[in-house]
Amino acid sequence: MTQKMSFLRNFFLYKCLFALTFWNHISLSVEDEVFTSASNNFPEDGSNQKIKSLPLQYTNSHQSKPNFDWVVIENTTESLSLSEITNGNVKILVTLLSNFRQGSRLQNLTLTNVTVDWNALMKIFQTVWHSSIEYFNINCVTQLSDVERYDFDYSGTSMKALTVKKIVITDLYFTQDDLYRIFADMNIAEMTITDSDMIHMLCPSSESQFRYLNFLKNDLTDFLFQKCDNLHQLETLILQKNKFESLLKVSFMTSRMKSLKYLDMSSNLLRHTGADTQCQWAESLAELDLSSNQLADAVFECLPANVRKLGLHNNQISSVPKGVAELKSLEELNLASNRLADLPGCGGFPSLQFLNVEMNSILTPSADFFQSCPRVRELQAGHNPFKCSCELQAFIRLERQSGGKLAGWPAAYVCEYPEGLRGTELKDFHLSQLACNTTLLLVTALLLMLVLVAAVAFLCIYLDVPWYVRMTWQWTQMKRRAWHNPRGDPGTVLQFHAFISYSERDSLWVKNELIPRLEKGEGCVQLCQHERNFIPGKSIVENIINCIEKSYKSIFVLSPNFVQSEWCHYELYFAHHKLFSENSNSLILILLEPIPPYLIPARYHKLKALMAKRTYLEWPKERSKHALFWANLRAAISINLPTADENRCGETD
Repeated sequence: MTQKMSFLRNFFLYKCLFALTFWNHISLSVEDEVFTSASNNFPEDGSNQKIKSLPLQYTNSHQSKPNFDWVVIENTTESLSLSEITNGNVKILVTLLSNFRQGSRLQNLTLTNVTVDWNALMKIFQTVWHSSIEYFNINCVTQLSDVERYDFDYSGTSMKALTVKKIVITDLYFTQDDLYRIFADMNIAEMTITDSDMIHMLCPSSESQFRYLNFLKNDLTDFLFQKCDNLHQLETLILQKNKFESLLKVSFMTSRMKSLKYLDMSSNLLRHTGADTQCQWAESLAELDLSSNQLADAVFECLPANVRKLGLHNNQISSVPKGVAELKSLEELNLASNRLADLPGCGGFPSLQFLNVEMNSILTPSADFFQSCPRVRELQAGHNPFKCSCELQAFIRLERQSGGKLAGWPAAYVCEYPEGLRGTELKDFHLSQLACNTTLLLVTALLLMLVLVAAVAFLCIYLDVPWYVRMTWQWTQMKRRAWHNPRGDPGTVLQFHAFISYSERDSLWVKNELIPRLEKGEGCVQLCQHERNFIPGKSIVENIINCIEKSYKSIFVLSPNFVQSEWCHYELYFAHHKLFSENSNSLILILLEPIPPYLIPARYHKLKALMAKRTYLEWPKERSKHALFWANLRAAISINLPTADENRCGETD
């Protein structure tokens, strides 16, 4: 009785499954007209574009959860997406999938949140392998039981692509080959295993059909596919975000992949030290991504010769060595986010068309870049710390001449130095030609200097500066000699009431009128005259200075003849110097004859100033006024001298 009831229960269950399958085929047949093919875009994990991610074209609004305990995410004639697969419903799932034999319309299958034993997981794979499914996606897999050897039947499959994401193996102790052999020997064109902490993958046992392999975000190392001869059809290999360290070993890995065209080794730990062993790359490799590694300048010693597109951004490259690598086929080079200090040349890249050097350390890019790289159609050099100086002007002009070859201009090209120009776009930075042309600047400075020298020389001549310099030199020399020979100096005790300075042409008036009137009569005035009191053997300048210093006053007989006398000018200069150095009122000016202003030379500017500021005595023509004149003159020079001296002093012209 129990066996009969079990038979009836199984029979009823299979009838229900048959009815469900039949109903799906009938009810969804009307949707054939609106079904669109799966998305051809790359998924975010980098899997091949030909792998179809199942579209949610027909999804129950409340995600029905029948007695089978799984969740139907999508259910169309060509796509089926289920979630929450467990050991409790895996047999029903296998039975359901067995109905979709080859020739059925179901092509895409997605299973999410799968938690089953090893054998149950293998039964799912085996059933899918012999069904009409071509694209199988399985996400978030947790394998519960021990991993053991499984005799997998790969024959007679419609499968084209397999995608496995986040598979967790709970068994810590198992034979690695039992797991990796299942995947390594799959006879499909495209396989993706991502985010699964996979540490290794075996080389296929025989010639593999793999054309696309994606092992993104695992723990693979340099031992992957070393000396593997069964991947001759492989065209695309993605090993991003793993733990590869040696670029040399990566090159050896590819050397036996005769059809490899694209290799992604980004976000690893790759280094290359420039070892003596030469790198060996697949000759067919056309696109290589080595970004986000730890590669330095030596990487250019280990690059595939026929590569056309090369990604080296986010490394530690400071320069592109000249003559190291000659990549004649290279068309696109990405060197962004490195340590470059200048634009690289194209000596080793004659076919280069696209260059990216953004976010480096380029202060002043070379202005002859496009001359050395005539085939470059686009240069991305923005977001560098540009130093806005004269050297950068040539690069700015280069942008105007390049015809739009600078990508990101002008927003990405901003001054970083100096501080005052930070944030200024290069298109708004301008300097004059004079500021940036050294030759022109030197010539202009030289001309200005010549003009300045000429102006100073003219002023010196006009103001008689050499004469004043010479007189100052004579004064200092005399003072120095007097300091070093104090015994030879009769001293600076006042010996005369006044020193007389006059022109030789006015000597008759001085000798016949001035001297007799002052030296005779009451209040005898002792005068210093050059003819009587100059000491023989001394220079005229020394005698003039001595007489001025030994006299209480200095009398200057002014006339047109006086301003024409060179020696009178000397005497006036030294007397004026004493006036300011001793802060004394020692000058007496006698205007013998009126002096027209135009007759006074330019160097007599001190005389002009004295006549404008000081009161002078004018020799009257009327005899009746002579007595008053002599009285005023005697009053001006009246002083009691500490010593008496009968000598008389004067001056010669």
